[in-house]
Amino acid sequence: MKRREFMGAAAVGALSAVTLSGEAAAAAPHAPGPAAPAAGGGAPGGPFPPAWPDPRPYGAADGRSELWLRDDNSFVLDLELRPQDADLGRVWMRDTYVNRFDVDGRSVYVATGTTRAAGRPNASPWNDGLYLWTAPALEGPWTLVDTTGVRPGAARGKVWSPEFVGENAPGRTVVAPWQEYWTDDGRFGKRGNVWAPEVHRFRDTWYIVACMGDHSTKVGSFLLVSEGGLEGPYRLAEGNVDKPFGEPFVGGPAFIEPGAYHHIDGSMFSEGDAAWLVLHNDLYARFTDDMEDITTPTDLPEFRQTPYAPEPYLEGAYVQKYRGRYYLMHAAWAWRSGDADPRWSYLEGTGAKDQYDAVVAVADHFEGPYSERWTAGVGAGHNNMFVDEHGDVWATFFRNPANGYWADPARVADGAVAGVVRLEWTGPHTRRLQVARP
Repeated sequence: MKRREFMGAAAVGALSAVTLSGEAAAAAPHAPGPAAPAAGGGAPGGPFPPAWPDPRPYGAADGRSELWLRDDNSFVLDLELRPQDADLGRVWMRDTYVNRFDVDGRSVYVATGTTRAAGRPNASPWNDGLYLWTAPALEGPWTLVDTTGVRPGAARGKVWSPEFVGENAPGRTVVAPWQEYWTDDGRFGKRGNVWAPEVHRFRDTWYIVACMGDHSTKVGSFLLVSEGGLEGPYRLAEGNVDKPFGEPFVGGPAFIEPGAYHHIDGSMFSEGDAAWLVLHNDLYARFTDDMEDITTPTDLPEFRQTPYAPEPYLEGAYVQKYRGRYYLMHAAWAWRSGDADPRWSYLEGTGAKDQYDAVVAVADHFEGPYSERWTAGVGAGHNNMFVDEHGDVWATFFRNPANGYWADPARVADGAVAGVVRLEWTGPHTRRLQVARP
């Protein structure tokens, strides 16, 4: 497959089912404001694609069709199927994560996300752990990581699960008590799910940051440390043996026990010889030098951001450094109001949930202050950015089927996918990263 030829003739039909076709993109409604260059931005025919004015007031969501995911800028990864994927014919995935690593001079692409167990309609109230896929190139082939040397006879590609509790040993915790499966009083039955994993390589060691979900005994983010290669075996960081990172607070659905909810959607950012934990939606903390805990277990510092007013519920915070700047990404629901002349807003309650967008801000320093946020991709929320071996920037997407556009009965079967979309940079003055426009 040649570079930029995202799909062969046999794949066109499958791709069109999960991205916005050209005809649909042309018909997609636009947010107010012309697609004109912003001050200092590029111009048509210039070295950078133009940046355009954001819809106002601040907090309005940009729904222009150019920011949709299309079959000229995105595709769905052809991940190797597990037995539980046979009926659907693809991997059901939320919170898709993809990254590229340089290992001994060669590219290793890794994909993971929130998946569901056999026979389950989604990842709640329990799922069966974390799976990893690898590929030599973004286009594939994508195969499950070979875990047969770690657990002969076990599910291939599964690197961690609450069911691995039997591997605990004195001085080595694989599954903490708060991460184990459990059964409630009959409301949900079996419970315990793990969400939004990310894979990172720091100082030649593989790490996974993930989150125990709403149906777990304690809800929050934790760190796994590999004692081998990408396939593991993984153990739990010492700072998570008793609880997730950070302090408990009131949050989540009503069925979560008081004191059980911690900060979710954990991420990692590393630079030089230091690494930081990033937590939704405004917290961070530096890891200790031995990577076993964070240096500020309580009173975590906050990113200096330019919040909306009022600030809505945001998810999936992720930081990517690119061309000397720091890009802070969040997932935000765009609320749609009106039919004849629709508008979208990130301010909660201003209509009905429609698209799960990616919003991004930029700063000169990791901790901020960050600029106003912009809509980086319509329907591309809860994702991450990464740079390929050619220096091009990509982001992931999964098409959230929980509400809105991808919950429509006509589209819901094409939600929860492992997708990637090419991004464009608008140059050193406007410094935006956003979905590559036509």
